[in-house]
Amino acid sequence: MKPTEQKKIKKPLTIEQKIKRRNFISFGAFFALGGGAAAGWKWLLNSPEENAGITGGTRAPLRRALNKTELFFRNFFSNNHLVKTYPKERAAKTIRVNSLIGIEDDEDFDIKNWKLEVKISQSKSLKIGIEEIKALPKTEIIFDFKCVEGWDQIQHWAGVKLTDFLLHYKLDALVEKNYMGLETPNGEYYIGLERDSVLHPQTILAYEMNGKPITNDHGAPLRLIIPVKYGIKNLKRIGVMSFSDQRPRDYWAEQGYDYYSGL
Repeated sequence: MKPTEQKKIKKPLTIEQKIKRRNFISFGAFFALGGGAAAGWKWLLNSPEENAGITGGTRAPLRRALNKTELFFRNFFSNNHLVKTYPKERAAKTIRVNSLIGIEDDEDFDIKNWKLEVKISQSKSLKIGIEEIKALPKTEIIFDFKCVEGWDQIQHWAGVKLTDFLLHYKLDALVEKNYMGLETPNGEYYIGLERDSVLHPQTILAYEMNGKPITNDHGAPLRLIIPVKYGIKNLKRIGVMSFSDQRPRDYWAEQGYDYYSGL
């Protein structure tokens, strides 16, 4: 065989050549993905806003994605899924105050006259005082409270399990409905919760933090503590409780946030 007919043998790449090739591929992939992301973001910004109702304030495609995500997690969610708890010595001595919406400007509120109103029907309500609630079996929980803003804090709360409360006042028929609505006495802050979260064994109506009565800025005399949700669902100073088969209004969902807001 003539030398010119011999098959040429490729020389192996040097380390420097390998690095250059890898960098070229990496940067190429980065810019391709970046360009795709930029185009997608531009498309989302130019898409129509959702029709305002129970939810509002965001783009229609994003709301559809949030609703699909909620369905996935609700199908996955189980009352057997418990958040991690901690010993009391791990709890923060000073509980962080993040928001006072619904309680900050309530000048007419008198804690001595407070009663929880449970709406049985459009014409019938049950009104319950704090001492009646404190007479029910007490439950404590120390867990990692999480905020949608990115911070978290191990906190110690105590009160009555929501399931114990509902059972004691024979609200079984109402609990069969798909949703619970809660709002502050002045109606300025309000949330909606799906049935699974209402019946979760770690959901409590809290009246104590760190072994002492809840302070005004944390929602005295009674607030919701629901560890499987972000802080925006942990409503302070509960005034009214209601039940329905349709989604109740929700303060932050109306501003464009995820209605479910689960962890």
